[in-house]
Amino acid sequence: MKDSLNDLTYDELLAKKEELSRKLLDVRINKVMGHVENPLELRYVRRTIARLNTIIHEYALKIRKN
Repeated sequence: MKDSLNDLTYDELLAKKEELSRKLLDVRINKVMGHVENPLELRYVRRTIARLNTIIHEYALKIRKN
């Protein structure tokens, strides 16, 4: 998973972040309701969003090129 994030373009990273943000909201709601299938999914989604934010920030700092 980590290597596939590095292969995405800037626009794809933003779309992926938006998708995962929605998924995080759904997982959090399901956890509160008590319908969580995989309790570790919340941690996985949060960490993936953090990885995406790091890569997006690297584009903003011009560390990565388009």
